[in-house]
Amino acid sequence: MDEILHIPQERETESLPARLRAKAQAASTALRAGVVRFQHWSDAATAGGCRIVSPFHFLAVAAVVGVAAVVTSVYTPAYVVEMNGVALGTVTSPQVFEDAVDRVEARATKILGYDYTLDGEISYSFALTEPENITPTAEFETYLFDQIGDVMKNYVLTVNSQFIGAAQDQETLNAVLEQVKAPYVNENTISAEFTSGVYITHEYTASDVNQDTDAMLAALTANQNGQTTYEVQQGDTFVDIAVANGMTLSELEALNPDVDSSRIYIGQIVNVKEEIPFLSVKTVDHVTYTEEIACPVVEVEDDSMYQGESRVLDAGTPGEQVVTADVAYLNGVEQERTVLSTEVTREATNKVIAVGTKVRPSWLPTGTYIWPVYGNITSSFGYRSIFGSYSYHSGLDIATSYGTTIKASDGGTVVWSGTGTGSYWSYGNYVVIDHGNGVRTLYAHCSSLLVSTGDKVYQGQPIARVGSTGRSTGNHCHFEVQINGTAVNPLAYLG
Repeated sequence: MDEILHIPQERETESLPARLRAKAQAASTALRAGVVRFQHWSDAATAGGCRIVSPFHFLAVAAVVGVAAVVTSVYTPAYVVEMNGVALGTVTSPQVFEDAVDRVEARATKILGYDYTLDGEISYSFALTEPENITPTAEFETYLFDQIGDVMKNYVLTVNSQFIGAAQDQETLNAVLEQVKAPYVNENTISAEFTSGVYITHEYTASDVNQDTDAMLAALTANQNGQTTYEVQQGDTFVDIAVANGMTLSELEALNPDVDSSRIYIGQIVNVKEEIPFLSVKTVDHVTYTEEIACPVVEVEDDSMYQGESRVLDAGTPGEQVVTADVAYLNGVEQERTVLSTEVTREATNKVIAVGTKVRPSWLPTGTYIWPVYGNITSSFGYRSIFGSYSYHSGLDIATSYGTTIKASDGGTVVWSGTGTGSYWSYGNYVVIDHGNGVRTLYAHCSSLLVSTGDKVYQGQPIARVGSTGRSTGNHCHFEVQINGTAVNPLAYLG
């Protein structure tokens, strides 16, 4: 029995696959020897037709059967895999290794961008081995990948599943990401994170994959064209908005196909181009700062002033408080401010304002300006070519039909109503209204005038009719806005 179960000890210098194969072969040999011995005993017991089995024979048969049971319970059929004469491990079936080869070839093909086939002579030899010594398929795949010279294992950086670059160590990629955050981080920053999916994985790549950290940083910080909105402010023109946002006029018009660029108004929302980094950074700063406390306003009635008018009687003294807050930024632009605590260090005193109660005359200026007529703008404010020469145009030319009513853009006093003479002859019949505070409006080329000098007019009151008097090529209203005697762009004031 001892010689059947005994398996010689392997030398430690032998490889694991070799030791496994030797052990399996020894067990198989022992099993076969037991079966042969059992056959000899059986033949001896039945020689000459005698079928009497002695107790010794019975014990021998039991021993052989026991050995077989032990071997089959301890060992499992397997195959030792060799590639180019090198034993790689054991598998339960050759198909297991073939599947591993297929997976490695498919992955290498995807990485390299061309069909890749592993070279090498593969052989299998049958053996018995312990189940725990079956080689994991991942070990085969790792070995096979290591044989591919055009593929290597790297740390790979991706953003939103887009490949950025790779490096031999993860610290190199982390350093690149920290460089992206660096411009937005200061001594008050308590958190900094990316808004996109940023991942670093350890995987096989082509050997010539991008490992240039400067190129990675440039890709992560490159600007992309986004879109945001802008609210038109007083004095804005379409050209001003375009220039302020790094756009051409045609680009701004393309983003706003439904907007008449010659008729924008205060408070109008227009689309503008916005530069957005490829990888955006959200930061939160924990800050403490001093903030002014506005003076509470107390109003007292004054019947010497018109309704809507006011006068400061006591400006008061603003207070002061220390504020602690968390401020959230996106690419350095504040998005949200969360006040955590405030501590008042100086109380504010009241600001006292006298407000008028006297009934307001209809002709008093409102401070807002309406269109005097509606029509097509045939000539804008600024320089233009007319009558064969390049000259400055001090207003808007609004073309409409002959006799259309022209209305006062705002309330005020008529300071001129008549036909232009001298240097003003080109205006033909025109009206000028003084709105106070240095603001005047002018309406020229009228066919007829409906008000006289000295009249008080209210906003929207008919003051003239459209015509083509003076230096004019067709029926229209020439409309000007003057501030302290200087013509300004009417589009910045018209509502």
